[in-house]
Amino acid sequence: MVYLIGIEPVNATSYSLFIVGVSAFIGGLGYLKNNLICLKTMVVFGFPSVISIFFTRKYLLHTIPEHLFTIGSVEISKNAGLMILLAILMIIASYTMIRKSSTVKVDLHKHNNEQYRYFLIFQQGIIVGALVGLVGAGGGFLIIPALVVLAKLPMKKAVGTSLAIIALNSSIGFLSDFGTHQFDWQFLFIFSGFAIVGITIGSYLTKFISGAKLKPGFGWFVLVMGIYIIGKELFFSKIV
Repeated sequence: MVYLIGIEPVNATSYSLFIVGVSAFIGGLGYLKNNLICLKTMVVFGFPSVISIFFTRKYLLHTIPEHLFTIGSVEISKNAGLMILLAILMIIASYTMIRKSSTVKVDLHKHNNEQYRYFLIFQQGIIVGALVGLVGAGGGFLIIPALVVLAKLPMKKAVGTSLAIIALNSSIGFLSDFGTHQFDWQFLFIFSGFAIVGITIGSYLTKFISGAKLKPGFGWFVLVMGIYIIGKELFFSKIV
């Protein structure tokens, strides 16, 4: 949205929420059909994230000043700050996906640990909702690691569950922007159409790619994109 099409970052967050929400909903239908969505985790994670993203989009985002701070002679604006925040989150999330999973011994008789794990998922939902509200991304690169690490979901089930959460979060986030932005509906529908084609192809390809290979591959992709955004904002573009 920002680099290829040239949409201003704050407006791009709204456009992104719509496109990601529509494509995630369509993609999630296939995962639901194949029983690859964990409804319990969706509720525990999704409920707090929906509340968090609504208040972030409705009240917090618009209170951020246009000029944040200065590094040397470089002044960091609100737009650049949001892009850099997105990149940092992507790099952090990529680590959890790239690193090799360690074997964890679970005591089935310790119910407190299970309850504590779901409390962490609830907390993660609040945090991710706020971050998604700020950067406008669907949050798959944040939600998937949380579901894999905290909810112990297999990679493919984490993807399916994240799509359901993303569709819900993005819808609430986009609706909260009504009255504050003007939208090019023709562009939104055309771009969403291409996104739906892409996510349909991706869902089909997961039948031939194992979760063990998908997890680190996704992590490396997110890492490269995060590094690119930071380089683009700090070194290859004028930040005002």
